[in-house]
Amino acid sequence: MVIFVTGSAGFIGSNFVLNFLNGNKNSDTIISIDKLTYAGSLKNLDDIKDDPNHHFIHGDIVDEKLIRNALKEYKPSHIINFAAESHVDNSITGPDEFINTNIVGTYNLLKCSYKYYKNLNQHEKNLFRFVHISTDEVYGSLGPKDPEFTEESSFRPNSPYSASKASSDHLVRAWNKTYGFPTITSNCSNNFGPRQFPEKLIPLVINNILNEKSIPVYGSGKQIRDWLFVKDHCDAIMMMVEKGIPGETYNIGGKNEIMNIDLVNRICNIMDEIIPSSKFKTYKDLILHVEDRPGHDERYAINSNKIEINLGWTPKYNFEKGLLETIRWYLDNKDWTKSIISKKHSD
Repeated sequence: MVIFVTGSAGFIGSNFVLNFLNGNKNSDTIISIDKLTYAGSLKNLDDIKDDPNHHFIHGDIVDEKLIRNALKEYKPSHIINFAAESHVDNSITGPDEFINTNIVGTYNLLKCSYKYYKNLNQHEKNLFRFVHISTDEVYGSLGPKDPEFTEESSFRPNSPYSASKASSDHLVRAWNKTYGFPTITSNCSNNFGPRQFPEKLIPLVINNILNEKSIPVYGSGKQIRDWLFVKDHCDAIMMMVEKGIPGETYNIGGKNEIMNIDLVNRICNIMDEIIPSSKFKTYKDLILHVEDRPGHDERYAINSNKIEINLGWTPKYNFEKGLLETIRWYLDNKDWTKSIISKKHSD
């Protein structure tokens, strides 16, 4: 396989690339592209910087000429689109980048990829897949007792971020239904794990504890999220690449529904044990409830039955194991956190 990965220096994209190449027994190749915005860093790919089966391109998926030339040169058998602006708060204060990357960028990638696909021979067409990575936020919000989101749930996005991702999902579906382009879409729950930018909840809490800064919690903190360890997500994506049916959507969840405030308390408890503070009785003293986010979704929950039954995927990590591995990674990589935060402020 020659896999063309967009958004390869971001959180999920870099974990996918690293996991794939670390387990690569067939000399398969990854061609990766990233715009290297504040949330994308080549430091995420340091472990494979000398790997001959990885080729990195610094560029934007909105750049039609760049994408067209890259596809022509490297001739991928699969395309996986991780590239996205993904932080809800940032989409509220500055939606332009979300519209540009998530909608226009996806459209450009589809346009160039379909043109490339049409020129493949029949054997190559049979192998080719375009896998689009999306989010459960396109489905909107659930009440406390509502059933989990399924692949048949209606789209009801409530933020500029989720609206832009919903738009991209519709485009991907249209290219399959109208042109017969072999697309597959995944809608995943909240990911967590190593290399996640520290503006996201779990690394934010860890980093603020390390710096003895207040831990902001929106409103009551009773919003519920389903948490998926990033390595489990990467395994699911590979199953979609290898076994997924073109035209299908697969929901991927971690089966870990937790209230935000309970998650913050869990992290504080673990950090109290690993690096107890001499200043605070418990790191929970750092928790600060702040004004809630506009349009804040109450609950997300994913039903993963389809991918489990049809493709045989199940998460390998329970939440406690994944959370402890995540915390230890950030404790062991404080320089990474400092460098990526300073990069945002310098951009």
